[in-house]
Amino acid sequence: MSPGERAENLIAEFGITSPDELDVRAFAYDAGLEVEFDDLEGCEATLVGVGNRGIATIRPSNVVGRERFSIGHELGHWEMHRGKSFRCRVDDPSDNLASNSEQEKHADEYASHLLMPRPLLQPMVKSVGCPGFKHINEFAEIFQTSRTATCIRLAQIDTLPIIAACYRGNDLRWLSRAPDVPRKWFLKRRLDEDSFAYDVLQHGREAQGKQPAEVWFDDDGADEYEVMEHSARGRDGEVLVLVYLTDVEMMTSRSSRSRDAEGAWRSRGGY
Repeated sequence: MSPGERAENLIAEFGITSPDELDVRAFAYDAGLEVEFDDLEGCEATLVGVGNRGIATIRPSNVVGRERFSIGHELGHWEMHRGKSFRCRVDDPSDNLASNSEQEKHADEYASHLLMPRPLLQPMVKSVGCPGFKHINEFAEIFQTSRTATCIRLAQIDTLPIIAACYRGNDLRWLSRAPDVPRKWFLKRRLDEDSFAYDVLQHGREAQGKQPAEVWFDDDGADEYEVMEHSARGRDGEVLVLVYLTDVEMMTSRSSRSRDAEGAWRSRGGY
């Protein structure tokens, strides 16, 4: 059973039918995990436990979504990696997308599914078609999650041909793709100056609209297609990007070549 499936089984056991019922501290308490808050140094959260009782200590944040994700993350460790102690550096899934730690990625997956379970999020996504950042902000408010975590989860639920990504400066920091997006479509490692994301970073002008696919992909044949780009400011010096592969032929591409096959950026994909 995957980490996400374990989390959503817990949601089903609680009989939850609405986002406002997603009380992550109650989930932790039920699992024997006490949640405390303290000004930690060098990490965002710690987990220690003996037998069936544990304590998760969380660094307080003025962003509710980050605190909730930290609790969900530590609960994921408690459920899947019991018997080990953890000092976790992140209160958001994006840093772990750019790491090689499978245990951290599993805990992130658990937290994402716990806070944004498919049965509750998927109908909202379908109701708006291809969500932009206006909708991302609305989803984040409803589920009390960060915008970054919500973008990543949007790609994971696999109802849309989307790649979510973050660039720091002009360099690709992480990406999370819908499972059905062909692996050959790997975003450029450097922002193209013709992208809306470049304008967001350089000039603060947020925009959305169609772009030639070659703005985002180096793959042969990219110049034959168009994509839909949504870009918005992330944390300091970062830009969040949603790239929709709106051309059906991109999802059934003739080329089987992928950057993964060439060994590039294997550790950077979504979980």
